[in-house]
Amino acid sequence: MSLRKHKKKDVIMVDEKRGHLFYGDKKRDLKLLMLRPIDLIEFCEFAGANADDILIWCGKTIGKYFIEKIAPDEDWTDVEMGVKKEAFNAIIEHLESLGYGLITSHVEKDKVLFSVEDPISAEEKDNIMAKSVCLFYEGLFNGIMEVLDIDVESQEVQCFLLGDPACVFRFDLLIDEFGDKDIDAEEGAGGAITDFLSTL
Repeated sequence: MSLRKHKKKDVIMVDEKRGHLFYGDKKRDLKLLMLRPIDLIEFCEFAGANADDILIWCGKTIGKYFIEKIAPDEDWTDVEMGVKKEAFNAIIEHLESLGYGLITSHVEKDKVLFSVEDPISAEEKDNIMAKSVCLFYEGLFNGIMEVLDIDVESQEVQCFLLGDPACVFRFDLLIDEFGDKDIDAEEGAGGAITDFLSTL
């Protein structure tokens, strides 16, 4: 597996000739897209009834693109679940460094919880359409799981915009399960996930 963890030296580079932003370095060729939460919200107002599906698709596309650029030519089909866990944890570290919020994961035998504290929607908290940004996050995590060949069904179970400490997304595994050594202890979970687990 060639996926590496985020390092402090990973920075956003600028190619002034072409006007592109890159993450890390140009060799990785991971181009960045400047997208503000209000852009997603205004798009939803414009797109109408199909906006939800489009936002999930956009998130999935960015999630897939990101992991494919960070770990190019990686075949995840027969990789054990513990390695896949390391991979999505490395990816969420990279997402954090790009301003997607404080993201943590919590792995159980048959599910993964992703928590996003201080999500990008926070600055639009008073906008009733800001909930659409949650769909983007759900799509983002779905895209990562799809590339890692983990079949899941997802739903948001807590929402920062509704007064919870974070947006928490639950991904139920449809086929595979994590081994005992890969399961996270409850006390090791991020704060928002621990709060959610205490409600179960």
